[in-house]
Order: sequence, then structure tokens, then C-alpha cells
Amino acid sequence: MSSRDSTISWLNTILCERLSKHLKLMQCGKGYLLLTVSGSATNIRIRSEPATFSQAGSDLPCASWDPQPEGWKSALGVPLPAPGASSVPSPLIEKIDTTYIIHYDLLGLACWMLSRQEEVGRVDLDKHGRFPARSSHAYKHGYLERPIVDEWLAILAQVVQRAWPQLALAKPQFTVRVSHDVDTPARYGFSSVGRLLQTMAGDVLRRHEVLEALRAPLIWSQSKKKLHSADPFNTFNWIMSASERYKIISAFYFICGKTYPAHDARYDVRHPAIRELMRGIHTRGHEIGLHPSYNTYKRPDIIASEARVLIRTCREEGIKQATWGGRMHFLRWQTPATLYGWEQAGMAYDSTLTYADHPGFRCGTCHEYPAFDPVAGKALQLRIRPLIAMECSVLAPRYMNLGSGDIALKKFIQLKQSCRAVNGDFTLLWHNTLLERQQQRALYEHVLTA
Repeated sequence: MSSRDSTISWLNTILCERLSKHLKLMQCGKGYLLLTVSGSATNIRIRSEPATFSQAGSDLPCASWDPQPEGWKSALGVPLPAPGASSVPSPLIEKIDTTYIIHYDLLGLACWMLSRQEEVGRVDLDKHGRFPARSSHAYKHGYLERPIVDEWLAILAQVVQRAWPQLALAKPQFTVRVSHDVDTPARYGFSSVGRLLQTMAGDVLRRHEVLEALRAPLIWSQSKKKLHSADPFNTFNWIMSASERYKIISAFYFICGKTYPAHDARYDVRHPAIRELMRGIHTRGHEIGLHPSYNTYKRPDIIASEARVLIRTCREEGIKQATWGGRMHFLRWQTPATLYGWEQAGMAYDSTLTYADHPGFRCGTCHEYPAFDPVAGKALQLRIRPLIAMECSVLAPRYMNLGSGDIALKKFIQLKQSCRAVNGDFTLLWHNTLLERQQQRALYEHVLTA
């Protein structure tokens, strides 16, 4: 199968998942793709410009299209960005006899965004080797905080509904997915004596928490077999209780290796205290997953090795799950190398893809979808579960610096409402270390319930 045929087959899988299993996508001469339904003479022709959306760069033009004057409805109630086009024809969608014609390559856009073709071979990276939001086409053209692929697929769904009124379309439900990267499960546990003293000094000099510093040695000494209940970073039971109140399953992703000690975890996943934590998570019906160590994002073999450590440790504790997944540490990602780490590990999904420096829709969607290697031009078994917001991206001074009050809450709610508008998944990352204070917990719960 050629790369082009593989791409069309992958897009067809996405359309079957998102719209209807009865749809069939195929090449239709030069410049168009054809969407059909068996037994019907009606069809939809969609403009196709592979040369435009095969670019590994962010220099595409970007037009805008208002669907309302043509009788179509925008999912967000505003005009849609049209990356790749300098202008759009009018009408953009027309009907000629039994054929609907869409004069914009919305499936090329979907392929470009979902596969992260834009990022292949990029060198304009941050200090952690990450492709930053500010370099992306979406950020430069003001649509990063919009699920642009979902918006265009919502337009296509309307065309499909008119073309085949009898066809029952898929009806996905809006959901909230919450996950927690377990980078630092304890403030004092897993420390050497020297590290403990440094932490205590920080408690006094930077955090002005003298009482916590005085309690630290006792907490440290009693953290050998389980996390101490008084450790400020041991917020796991609170997290699970909050999730259970709102009927949410939390996922906790554990680091299972050391490839760069300065940025990796101080704990070993096989430590008795971590085993006890994982048993508690599993007993309460929440999920355990993988958080590959810092320098694994270009090393599929190490990701697979660390996954084996996690699953072996879980099996030793009697922990069995139908699905295993996780997220890359520091959100480090390289397309397509990182994909193959998860693929080799046999993991079902990855939930890394958002930007560290700005929340939003890096992949243009808030729906899970099958992964695709844009270099080899082939679909993978792995599923991509896009991450919409990491709390640090919104709160931290080094990123948006919106604090932990109403301004930050407004940003989270805006993103959540956009996911709701397209019946997608609002996937949120919130570290256990940023839930030790009441204001942080209040913000977190407001985000869950908004």
C-alpha cells in the first residue's frame, strides 16, 4: 500500500469513528477525495491538496470562513480558521445534482494537525527539546485554543447529514479526563539526609513554613514503607476522593527509570511506599500508567523497557488493568520517534500532546484518535489522547502566570467549554504537588465542576 493510500485509509478510519461506519473515503481523480455510502448515488467531493499539508513547517497561510451565510453552523458560533488557504471560495460548499462539493481541504488539515506533520525535523525548540506553542501555526494565527479539526469535522457532519438524511451519525459524549504525573510523590520521603536538610532550609527561607520544617525529620523517618499522611505532597487520597465525588476516574502516571537524574524522580517504582500507593489507587478503582523518564523521548527501546518495569511491578502487587497508557515526562516529544516508544511498549494510548508553554489544542482536537507516522506514512496501533491543559501552563510564572484565582479559572473553563461544544474530552493534567494548599484545591474542584 502506498503512503497516500495509507493516509486515506487512516482518514477513513477517523471518519468512521467520528461520523459513521458506513462512510467510504477514496481518491477521486486529481485534486479531490470522494466520500460515499454503499448503495447511494449521492456523494461528497472534498478538495485535496497534499502538497500544502505535507509541509513540516509553520509558514502556511491562513484564511477564515463564516459558515452561517451559506446555511451551515459553526460549533463555536464563530467563523472557522482555514489554514493552508490564502482565501476561500464563495460558496465554500455547493451542491451540483447529487454531489456536494467542499472547496477546502479539511481532511488535509486534519491529517496535518493530527499527525503533527508540522513538527517533523524542527530545530526551533526550547531548552528541554520541546516544540513550543509560540512556534506553531496555531499560536501565530490565533486558533490554538480552538479544536479546529473538530470544528471542521462538525461542518462535514452537517454535509453528510444532508447528503444521506437516513444515516445515523455517531453521538460522542462530552467527558472529563483527569490525570496526575507522579513526579514527586513526597516532599520529604525518598530523600538523602543532605537533600532533606536542603528541603528544610527551603521551607524556612523561601516558603516561610517553619512548622513544616520542624516536622520534616519525623515525616522522613516514617516514610520507609508508606507515604506519610502528613507529607505535604501526599495528596493522593484527597485527589481520589475529589474524583469519586464527581464520578471521575483519575489516572496516575509513574516514572519507572532514570535517564537524567537532575530531572527524573527520586523514587523507585518498586519501593514499598510506592507499591503501597499503587495498591491503594487500584483498590479504589483508579488507573495506573507510565511516565517515561526524561531522556526517553527519542529512545523507543527505553520507553518499552520502563513499561515492562511498571507492568511487572503491578503484576507482583496483583494489579491488573484492561488498558495501559501514560504521558511523557516534561511533555518531551519528537515526531515520530516518541510514537514508536509507546508502540513498542504495547501501550494503548499516550496523553502527552499539548504544549508546555500554553494550553490548548496542539492536535486540533479533543477526541482520541489512532496515531499516524507522517514520515513513514502509516497508521499505528497506538491511540493519541490529546492533553488540553497542564495546570502549570496556566498557573506557573514561567508560562502564562495566571495565578490560582479567577483569571486562571476563566481560562480553564474557556477550554472546557470548547471541548463541550464539540462533544469531546476535556483532558486535564494536575500534579499532586500543586494541591497542597486550600486555594489550589478550590481551583481544581471548580475546574472539575464548571
